[in-house]
Amino acid sequence: MICNAICYDRQVWGVDQRLIFLKYSRREKGAIMGVREEYRYNRLTWAEMNEAISMQKVVILPTGSTEQHGKHLPLDTDVFLAESVCLEVGRRAADRVLVLPPIAYGLNMHHIDFPGTIHIEPEVFIAFCLNITKSVAYHGFKKILLVNGHGSNYPLVDLIARKTVLATESLCFASNYFTFLMDAFNEIKESEVIAHADEFETSLYLHLAADRVKMEEAAPDNDRISRHVTSDSTTSVRFNDYWGRWTQLGVHGDPTSATAEKGEIIFNAAVEGLLELVDDIKAWPVEKRVDQHTNPVQSQIRW
Repeated sequence: MICNAICYDRQVWGVDQRLIFLKYSRREKGAIMGVREEYRYNRLTWAEMNEAISMQKVVILPTGSTEQHGKHLPLDTDVFLAESVCLEVGRRAADRVLVLPPIAYGLNMHHIDFPGTIHIEPEVFIAFCLNITKSVAYHGFKKILLVNGHGSNYPLVDLIARKTVLATESLCFASNYFTFLMDAFNEIKESEVIAHADEFETSLYLHLAADRVKMEEAAPDNDRISRHVTSDSTTSVRFNDYWGRWTQLGVHGDPTSATAEKGEIIFNAAVEGLLELVDDIKAWPVEKRVDQHTNPVQSQIRW
């Protein structure tokens, strides 16, 4: 039952999300939302999906993790933040976006020493997500965007996007949602390290669902650092050690300086950046390939 293990359909019930779902529910003031207004992939019927395909909406797949985030943040931090950003992108651009239910698990063996962390082998993660993107492409969608919220997933998400392009006639793009908030965050941050369960993640969670954050448990921590290597891949040398070897908190950074006000600023920055990306992707041409060979190729070869 890999499907039940890796992906589930859920609603995000943070403070702002309650307002979003109440205001933009499937049945708003007695009127059923049309395909142009609906941005949640799994809220459409199969008949409505035909219209969404004709509109060539960009299909977004959020990816995250279920892993420890210190003593102050819930295990769902990565997937909750990624999905929240994507749903707000969908709400603001419903006429050109559909948001799939999120992938809630990922590559997490490095956090396995902390209770509750769920690890998915990279081959399984890639195969599962690729089945989703290929299904979306099969139905006729030409543009797919993977929006990642868990750092260790990103090499895998990059591969999934590349494999989707090679296996289908659709285009698949990959990005981290937090790429688009860093400029705004750098202007307001008080801590130096940006990594895990830190000022930026805690601020976002405080903005979205402050009732779930235990700020009284928040404490700073840092990884092991040498001239070229750190135990959490914060230099150009890629290395991610078991976190149980270097921290007893599960934190990399300083969450104590986090505020909901900072979270609101960087949440909007992430949403606005992704909206620009959606517009870029929507306008990107899907052109026919032109074979440059002057000699016969062995077209029966498959990769």
